[in-house]
Amino acid sequence: MGLDEDALDYHRRDPPGKVAIETTKPTSTQRDLSLAYSPGVAAPCRAIADDPTDAYTYTSKGNLVGMVSNGSAVLGLGDIGAQASKPVIEGKGVLLKRFADIDVFDFELDTDDPDAIVEAVSLTEPSFGGIHVEDIKAPECFDIEERLRERMSIPVYHDDQHGTAIVSGAALLNAVDIVDKELENLEVTFAGAGASAIATADFYVSLGVPRENVTLVDSEGIVTTARADAGEVNDYKAAFAQDRPAGDLADAMDGADVFVGLAVGDLVDGDMVRSMAQNPVVFAMANPTPEIGYHEARDARDDTVIAATGRSDFPNQVNNVLCFPFIFRGALDVRATEINEEMKVAAARALADLARQDVPDAVAKAYGDEPLRYGPEYLIPKALDPRVLFQVAPAVAEAAVESGVARLDRDLDAYVEELEARLGKDREMMRIVLNKAKTDPKRVALAEGTNAKTIRAASQMVEEGIARPVLLGDREVIERRVADLGLDFDPEVVDPAAADRLDAYADHLYEARRRKGITRVEAEDLVRTDTDYFGSVMVAMGDADALLTGLTHHYPSALRPPLQIVGTAEDAEYAAGVYMLTFKNRVIFVADTTVNQDPGAAELAEIGRHTGELARRFNVDPRAAFLSYSNFGSVDNAGTRKPRRAAEMLREDPEVDFPVDGEMQADTAVVEDILEGTYDFADLAEPANVLIFPNLEAGNIGYKLLQRLGGADAIGPMLVGMDKPVHVLQRGDEVKDIVNLAGVAVVDAQERDGGA
Repeated sequence: MGLDEDALDYHRRDPPGKVAIETTKPTSTQRDLSLAYSPGVAAPCRAIADDPTDAYTYTSKGNLVGMVSNGSAVLGLGDIGAQASKPVIEGKGVLLKRFADIDVFDFELDTDDPDAIVEAVSLTEPSFGGIHVEDIKAPECFDIEERLRERMSIPVYHDDQHGTAIVSGAALLNAVDIVDKELENLEVTFAGAGASAIATADFYVSLGVPRENVTLVDSEGIVTTARADAGEVNDYKAAFAQDRPAGDLADAMDGADVFVGLAVGDLVDGDMVRSMAQNPVVFAMANPTPEIGYHEARDARDDTVIAATGRSDFPNQVNNVLCFPFIFRGALDVRATEINEEMKVAAARALADLARQDVPDAVAKAYGDEPLRYGPEYLIPKALDPRVLFQVAPAVAEAAVESGVARLDRDLDAYVEELEARLGKDREMMRIVLNKAKTDPKRVALAEGTNAKTIRAASQMVEEGIARPVLLGDREVIERRVADLGLDFDPEVVDPAAADRLDAYADHLYEARRRKGITRVEAEDLVRTDTDYFGSVMVAMGDADALLTGLTHHYPSALRPPLQIVGTAEDAEYAAGVYMLTFKNRVIFVADTTVNQDPGAAELAEIGRHTGELARRFNVDPRAAFLSYSNFGSVDNAGTRKPRRAAEMLREDPEVDFPVDGEMQADTAVVEDILEGTYDFADLAEPANVLIFPNLEAGNIGYKLLQRLGGADAIGPMLVGMDKPVHVLQRGDEVKDIVNLAGVAVVDAQERDGGA
């Protein structure tokens, strides 16, 4: 099947279309229905009648955008009419939901009359927190947006004008930084003079490009003052009319620093690019065929040509999805009355700044593991970079407040955390731990210090202030890789081969393992050549507060040195691996998933106690269930008695102050109706959030099924029961996983010091 056939099948699959409505409150009982509708709904109605702003408190208005079009200028399709435009407008709504968690109602208006559109849309103000205008032809779109902004006290935004302007503006900010030019000195030529081109030209002026340095070229040639005086161009074009001779696009591009194409494909050739100023910027954004191909522009000359297109198969895609979801998110969250120029400039500057930061591994993987590093081939972030939400939306919200169009002020730090939570419960939970870590950062030894991921993670730990990382390994290799990665980072490095404490570390290892067959010579060789042993001794002797390893090893081999040297805590005989699994509205901790193959009752009890203590580091009140295929004695054999006895041991432990029960089946543990109904005698008043599996096989299978089929995000494995904070990463973990586990280790170290 071709793309068209695939797309038709995608859209007609039951249920047809791409959007649906879902309820956000319970509706399963008569009581629920009486609250949702009659008679309970009268109370919020009366409250809103008394104070209209309560609509933001009691309805979905504050997170609801109206997506409106008449289908008169659909990208690549032209004037196809209102009904035919509905798949596009639904799709735009999908992007708002996917990237910024904003709900959308689309409505397509069957009219070309601007007066009728303005009247219809303005009457919907009680329903929506904002209006997104899309695919309405120029010049009517200018007039419609302007009049709606005047009549409505909620944000109105026409993406065809402003989206390309903002995203290409971010690319322009970084392009001039790379080629060392100044905005106020740029000569900019535009191919095209429609809504997008004029809005982009206006926006470049807002960024600092002089208006007199901007030349527009439409289908008749350069927009000159002579043409404007003769009434040959509309008022929007006339604002950029230049006092210069008539000419064509080639004339306008001669000597220009920047070319911006928002016209049609194949307008520009290599000679035209060669006629531009030194180190030119070429934004050829016509879709699907750019004015000049990306590689053709780059190959046209020998100096630096910074190129961007609207296509996803080349670097530097100017994609409006980098902009409009996050502008609306920020505007809605401060209840802005409009989206003004200050908010748009803030969005562009936030995007430009984000492109200069280290790119998460997950983003690189989504784009085929291509290298993504600030430079000519990476001017702007990728559309699937989750950080755009909590970089751009706060910048927009702050600009709304500072420019006086916000009805609410926001604490920006708290707002960023709220936005992170929208991306997943795992981010919300990790933010709790990372905030704790920031209060007293500890020294974290990173055994695989020469690994690029480890170095990038260390840089992020320093940037976020959550830890004081110590990279273990060859100093020259580490310093060379820091430079190769382009990191502004001066790491603390300990090279075991040249360490001042090498003899002391060898003595410590020898004392600990001499009755396990190790000689003094072997001990010295191990700490000099194996950073797992060096790091373990470093932590054991108090020269570091925590250790992370395992990124390039099999889990058992990485765990062996810490177990031999650091060992388990005084109140523990066993270490165990725990994963935190986050769902949309639930968090559970599962153990043991990585260490103990067939634990006995005492081991299970200890694992349960340590897992409950771990949950509290995430501000979760633990409720532990010991799992089996039996419910409270329904099957009695050696296998079911083990978790039953473990639960009893914890209930009898006076130091365990959280509810524990078992043995029980998995659904009994997590389904409230089963606990309250069939097993109302259970010690768990609410579903369990700590699940202790009977053995390693069950635990490993269980967490992976929950992750893959249940849609859970997994954080871990976190090692509990050790005498000092030690965590063993999984092979192939990403930078964010290393940073997260470092945060967990720091909080663990804080608690051991009595500081958190």
